[in-house]
Amino acid sequence: MNKKKIINDPVYGFINIPTELVFDLIEHPYYQRLRRIKQLGIAEYVYPGALHTRFHHALGAMHLMTEALNTLRSKGHDISDEELEAAQIAILLHDVGHGPFSHVLEKTILENVHHENISFLLMEALNKEFNGALTLAIKMFTGEYERYFFHQLISSQLDVDRMDYLNRDSFFTGVREGFIGADRILKMLDIFDNQLVVEQKGMYSIENFLTARRLMYWQVYLHKTSICAETMLQQIIRRARDLKRAGGNVFATPSLELFLEKDVSIDHFKSDKKYLQAFTEMDDSDIWGCIKVWAKHPDKLLSGISTMLLNRQLFKIIIGDSEQSSTILEKIQIDLLSQDNVNQEDLSYLVVQGVITNAAYVSGKQNINILTKHNQVIDIAEASDLPTIKALSNIVKKYYICWAKNVYLQ
Repeated sequence: MNKKKIINDPVYGFINIPTELVFDLIEHPYYQRLRRIKQLGIAEYVYPGALHTRFHHALGAMHLMTEALNTLRSKGHDISDEELEAAQIAILLHDVGHGPFSHVLEKTILENVHHENISFLLMEALNKEFNGALTLAIKMFTGEYERYFFHQLISSQLDVDRMDYLNRDSFFTGVREGFIGADRILKMLDIFDNQLVVEQKGMYSIENFLTARRLMYWQVYLHKTSICAETMLQQIIRRARDLKRAGGNVFATPSLELFLEKDVSIDHFKSDKKYLQAFTEMDDSDIWGCIKVWAKHPDKLLSGISTMLLNRQLFKIIIGDSEQSSTILEKIQIDLLSQDNVNQEDLSYLVVQGVITNAAYVSGKQNINILTKHNQVIDIAEASDLPTIKALSNIVKKYYICWAKNVYLQ
């Protein structure tokens, strides 16, 4: 069988599947599951074109990794074929641990388990299945490999993961402000003292990259309507979980049921294989299938919010630079309690307060380093002559109240 395939990608054109091992990993059920997990969770409620998946994204990131390493090779850096393949595998599998709706339910279905922790466990499982062929890729993924620039390409403030999701999310949402010149950034990469650096002439491309990231957070990832839809989805899962643990009859797919019954931590994944197995069987369709059933559940909250989300009757939201006053919260609660069939115990599901933050660049944490013409390495925030970068280094925090303004619970 010929395993060297070509995939036609809408963002980059043709993407090569470079080796038989990479092909076999793409064919594996763990990776194929990513076809059924949306890259942007429920952002399609704002941008109807945002239907792309983690499957698309990981392939795109692998393509950019290949381009980056070929550039470094062309600049005289010795990168073996084994290292190239390992880096391709590491970035290909970096998101294999994502659960349904990507980041949206990460803290709702699991108990403080980051998707990278599960990606690592799945990579270890695949390494056993493929007789140790992923050992070097795992070292690069965890940052244990001595040539640290490989890890920086996988996970840093200027990694190929971010380059792909900005371009891909921009493409599918139609938010052109998120487009970055990834080709030019990749051509400007170099290695200095085992660290990834950017040539000085690529500095303005990095500024564009950081600005695009800031804009994409406000316009897409933290869009107020997305926050409303995500909040509703989280409250639906929370209500189903609470009913299930109270002994109620709540339909769930077998894989999802395991995570509704108890708080599952990373220790559960490590101590009992059934949790990892169940997790790899779960995707967006588990959640949507359950929500369609829950829309007819006798519990008014579960059925009410499920029906509202299915029909895009979304919560309302107020976002401000400071925490909303107790007067506003009290008014919202009084308005809700004045509606038929809403009582005090329901308010925690119908009114949600939260915080959103936007940090395009965090100076001092995995810095983006500029290599000057005099072979000096300087943080982008110090190297730039524009005030933009320093402004982008400021973490912007906003506070919101999200509530069911017009809820009809039967």
